[in-house]
Amino acid sequence: MDADLILHNATEVATCAGPAPLKGERQGQAGVLRNASIAGRKGRIVFIGSADECQRRVQLSRRGVELDASGCSIVPGFVDGHTHLVFAGDRRQELRRRLAGATYEDIASEGGGILATVAATCAATEGELASASRVRLRGMLACGTTTAEVKSGYGLTVADELKILRAIRRAGAMQPVDLVPTFLGAHEIPLAYRSNPASYVALVVEKMVPEVAENHLAESCDVFCERGAFTVDQSRCVLQAARAAGLQTRVHANEFHASGGARLAAEVGARSADHLIFIDDDDVRSLAEAGTVATLLPAAAFYLKLGRYAPARLLIEQGVPVALGTDLNPGPGLAASMPFVITLACFGMAMTLEESLVAATINSAYALNRHDVTGSLEVGKYFDAVVIHGPLDALLAMGASPIRQVIKRSHVVYQARPLAWGPRSRHRAEKDLPNEER
Repeated sequence: MDADLILHNATEVATCAGPAPLKGERQGQAGVLRNASIAGRKGRIVFIGSADECQRRVQLSRRGVELDASGCSIVPGFVDGHTHLVFAGDRRQELRRRLAGATYEDIASEGGGILATVAATCAATEGELASASRVRLRGMLACGTTTAEVKSGYGLTVADELKILRAIRRAGAMQPVDLVPTFLGAHEIPLAYRSNPASYVALVVEKMVPEVAENHLAESCDVFCERGAFTVDQSRCVLQAARAAGLQTRVHANEFHASGGARLAAEVGARSADHLIFIDDDDVRSLAEAGTVATLLPAAAFYLKLGRYAPARLLIEQGVPVALGTDLNPGPGLAASMPFVITLACFGMAMTLEESLVAATINSAYALNRHDVTGSLEVGKYFDAVVIHGPLDALLAMGASPIRQVIKRSHVVYQARPLAWGPRSRHRAEKDLPNEER
């Protein structure tokens, strides 16, 4: 068979092969191959198996590329299952307040948090939002993300929510990472509706959801079911309208309190329930029975200083498929790195490396309904992959990135290049040092 890209002779390849989702004991089966090669043609994988068999069966096309992966590991391109990537404005001052002891709710009650970003995002143009997102996406790509969910939610008017969703589409066309759009008009109740939140829920249900669906701007609808945001009944109203309009459903559930969001997600058959920090045994059983994916966001709990993480072990043991996401956002979402999230999953949520890899790839792809084309290294799927210096557990080392290359549909879209160092480069570097340091 012909191939236009071959990654040859990798020490380890974690295929994370399906069928999806992987849950229970299967969540820990990353499908690791030794001394393996992967070949792709026209963006799809055409061979994965032993390096010797690849040499016998696969022929490189005339303009094809072969990369020696000796001493390296290969994993599927990471699928970031939850981001708020598109926004304007800067909330870094809130970080200092959190470090000084203020809570998320303290900041929100004083006009900060989501509403601060809403004001800045509404003032930005679609083009400005797309361009700013492109910069963030470059950082995500360098960390191995090849597919990401992106939510709206910083508009809270019909026009601005549609603007954000169009900006997501525009950003997706500007760079290699595949973006999966989610409508999150029920992210916060605007100040103008605080005395009558039912009117805002009606606006979301009667105006926003139909416009989003008719213009094919989102695949899913999410809702922030939480104390101080939307009640269970309000959230149910939005999600039922979304399902009737043909959108899949997701829920921000039980992030700060036992909000009832997890059971609502199970009740409406949501594809994913996200956060899940404050859940009990009954919540877990409901999610397992419904087949809802638990998309966990340990970086959010870390930066919010919540002092606890979602109970990943309980979820896995009860048969709930676990996925991972960064929760990249302008407030408590400082992480663009899925390897950092994987590390927190291992050391903060007691997941194994294999479970975390599955959560960051095939299970996240399933939560986004992309498992048929990405999330694992299998023949017929997109050739989306990450080449890592050293063994798989090199992903857990914080500091210098272990990522050597990122592949998107058979193209090298990121290449780590060490800085040159020699007499000339040393001279240039020294010119920038103060005299006493030369």
